[in-house]
Amino acid sequence: MATRPVFLPTEDGPLLVRERSFDFPWSSGFAEVQKKKNVRALHDAAYRAGIDGLLEISSKSDEELGRKLSAFSLKIDIGGQMLPLESVYQGAKVFRESGPFTEIMSFAPREAKRFIRENAQGDLIRFHLLDRDFPLSPKNAFYDWLYIRSLVAHSDWIRRKVPYGAFTDVEFNPEKQVNCQARAFAEYLSLQHRSMLERAADDFDYFASLLSPI
Repeated sequence: MATRPVFLPTEDGPLLVRERSFDFPWSSGFAEVQKKKNVRALHDAAYRAGIDGLLEISSKSDEELGRKLSAFSLKIDIGGQMLPLESVYQGAKVFRESGPFTEIMSFAPREAKRFIRENAQGDLIRFHLLDRDFPLSPKNAFYDWLYIRSLVAHSDWIRRKVPYGAFTDVEFNPEKQVNCQARAFAEYLSLQHRSMLERAADDFDYFASLLSPI
């Protein structure tokens, strides 16, 4: 068995996202068919609890839309260059004795992650991007902010093409990981519903103030 969260955007209240967790039978293994079994099992558990309109946001999603919204597929405008979102996030990391690594921001996401695994020295202490330092707290703020910024230019398309109201990333384990593309997309929709999207995308400090610490 495994436990994974489902993220639901909110239209009012202090929290941008409501989170509900569900237990489901876990299919072990690295094959894509196993990962898709887990997605279906998680969605079935959520359906039984009354949650519908579910979309898996990851490279393993059955839906093309879910794959397009994966952080590994998205690009973000950095200084006039469209760069892979995941690679920008990895390249902005500053460790106690190394980084940031701006040279990897144009790498393919998996190459950028591998570079960081091989070259990180010391604890992660902050992020640095566009001549500014960004803090580690709230823990998910910088990643989520980059993700949201990458989508702002596509906001009209998202309004037309995303009929879903609940989001998952079955590989995200909240006991071991911090960043989750499904949560970030739910935050995006919540900000869009509240007419706060443009301000949050432009102002990191404002966006971070909207998150509850995790």
